[in-house]
Amino acid sequence: MKRREFITLLGGAASAWPLAVSAQQAGMPVVGFLSARSRDDSAQHVASFQRGLNEAGYVERQNVAIEYRWADGQYDRLPMLASELVGRRVNVIAAIADPSPQIVKAATQMIPIVFAINGDPVRTGLVGSLNRPDRNATGVTIFGPDAVAKRLQLLHEFVPQAEVIAYIVNPNNPLGDIEMDAARTALRSLGKDMLVVSAGSELELDAAFAAIDQQRPGAILVASDPFFLTRRDQLASLVARRRIPAIYYLREFAEAGGLMAYGNRLADVYRVVGLYVGRILKGERPIDLPVQQSTKFELVINLKTARAIGLTVPNVVLVSADEVIE
Repeated sequence: MKRREFITLLGGAASAWPLAVSAQQAGMPVVGFLSARSRDDSAQHVASFQRGLNEAGYVERQNVAIEYRWADGQYDRLPMLASELVGRRVNVIAAIADPSPQIVKAATQMIPIVFAINGDPVRTGLVGSLNRPDRNATGVTIFGPDAVAKRLQLLHEFVPQAEVIAYIVNPNNPLGDIEMDAARTALRSLGKDMLVVSAGSELELDAAFAAIDQQRPGAILVASDPFFLTRRDQLASLVARRRIPAIYYLREFAEAGGLMAYGNRLADVYRVVGLYVGRILKGERPIDLPVQQSTKFELVINLKTARAIGLTVPNVVLVSADEVIE
């Protein structure tokens, strides 16, 4: 980590210390909120988290304090940010977006954790079971790997002639192989080949699309990863220049100009995380709060983008869309 970045982090953390100390001295509980995402692209979802807290009887700055930590898609920052929250002895930690939950779990076995993860928390070792999760961890699971097959089927409906699908993945995400395996299996069933393209930084995204230019795939699937969400405008622009059909995992990509997105409604996920945090603050134990499985999916299609790249949206896809952006 660069010295300037380290000093900036220390300064930001130091400015938050008085809030936590004064809140704890006043007997107000303090919640740690750690996300692999950025503050800017999380505003509406933080509001959903706070709504869940409100349902449990907690209002920020009135009877609960929240210490926020953002990794901005830079996963190497997460261990230090998690250690800061553990060092503050917060009452509960909300760990949002892989690999935040895994890093927080490694940092503490005592502080309760409420997570939102992409995939199976049992397979990744976060909890022992969904019904009675763990002594200090529970949360919400998003079926990212299971949704991959649906995304690829949607791409197939758009461009059935595409023989090669580019799969853009972040090599810095330790859990990326789980979704990649799901994508490979789904493509095999569709009789298509996969072109794996890696990008874990802004510069690497440009290089990744240089590789795409050389290979000329028929379509693009973007992996579920917080880093890509922080760079969604750049991604949508890079794809648009090449006029290649692409599918993403959250509505925010379609709103940024991506062709289509299929995935969970994150507002519901964050609300449940906030509700669980509030219930734990009231005395409930993580092991008694079953891991909830998010089952609400939405398909968002950007018709303006489809027209710009010369694509006609198949009726079978259009009628199944939850939202169409004109």
